[in-house]
Amino acid sequence: MPHDHSPQTPGHQHGNGHGHAHGGGSGHAHGGGHAHGHHQGPGTDFDWDALATHLEREAELQSPAVTEAAHWLSGLLDGAAVRRVLDVGSGPGVIAGLLADAFPAAEVVAVDQSAALLDRARTRSAGRVATRQADLPDDFAALGTADLIWSANAIHHLGDQQAALTALAGALRPGGVLAVAERGLPARFLPRDLGVGRPGLQARLDAAHEDTFSRMRAELPGTVTAVEDWTAMLAAAGLVPSGTRTFLTDHPAPLDRAAREYLHVNLSRRRDQLAEQLDDADRSALDALLDPEAPTGILVRPDAFYLAAVTVHTARAA
Repeated sequence: MPHDHSPQTPGHQHGNGHGHAHGGGSGHAHGGGHAHGHHQGPGTDFDWDALATHLEREAELQSPAVTEAAHWLSGLLDGAAVRRVLDVGSGPGVIAGLLADAFPAAEVVAVDQSAALLDRARTRSAGRVATRQADLPDDFAALGTADLIWSANAIHHLGDQQAALTALAGALRPGGVLAVAERGLPARFLPRDLGVGRPGLQARLDAAHEDTFSRMRAELPGTVTAVEDWTAMLAAAGLVPSGTRTFLTDHPAPLDRAAREYLHVNLSRRRDQLAEQLDDADRSALDALLDPEAPTGILVRPDAFYLAAVTVHTARAA
């Protein structure tokens, strides 16, 4: 699921300009995943192909966990006919494709604000996934009803998260399930002591990112402060909670080239976004990790791994 949660990536799902860029939706972790959210003004020249590739790689890294989650959701639906599935905040459609695999009799619809990412979703799916461009929250009512709604790392990019959940709950058919993948645990991919700079760099990056994420939330249009107890919020949306599970993604060292390139982009984005919050030593350590030829670099070092946990909260319509 991915998700590059970085607040500086152009939005792709909402109408409020703070998109979230999934790809899949990795729990909390902006740590890699959540490319959502930074409003790009008129005339902004943004490389959507590069973003789509980054989001696809993140989602592909987490595909085994999402596949497991989809099978769990199938069990929650307990044999009920699943005719329509919405992936709200779909990005380039990796997860929508996995949902199509898990629910082959259903119409699966990838919903996103970005036409460019939806084009990528159509290309990936080879006709197995429909697409729907929508600005959220404004277009919630236009999505139609579904038996299963999946949304990964998208709700937290809308100012009023409770209102968003309530709108999605209203789109469920009787007995349908809403599955929200939010937070989880930040991805880990570096040893505590890198051999460069002070030990614990990744924990400090996570702490700096949390501050940035909180500022992003505070600046969203119509933002409402809420205790992010997702089970309670789903119940407040009028649904019956049906379980929460966490799914592990574990790619041990040594990583393949695609995973390393994903991590290189991830670290480069963090270097840009968090530079002012880091000290000189940590900025230098990031530079060493980003050096494409140095033995300390993420593209070549043998100890790089990828470990993440995606938490999925579910609830059912009466």
